[in-house]
Amino acid sequence: MAVPKKRMSKSKKNSRKSHWKRDAYFSANKALSLAKSIATGNSKSFAYFSQFNKEG
Repeated sequence: MAVPKKRMSKSKKNSRKSHWKRDAYFSANKALSLAKSIATGNSKSFAYFSQFNKEG
């Protein structure tokens, strides 16, 4: 099993953690924005069918 050889400094750990959290925040924000635009019907970048036509 891989084990780090030396202890990581607190500043490096916090920097990496904040970068990961920032990326997650922006992804969540983008997904929420897309969901809101789909819900209101103002979406221009997402194609979907609101009703399926049943033709027999």
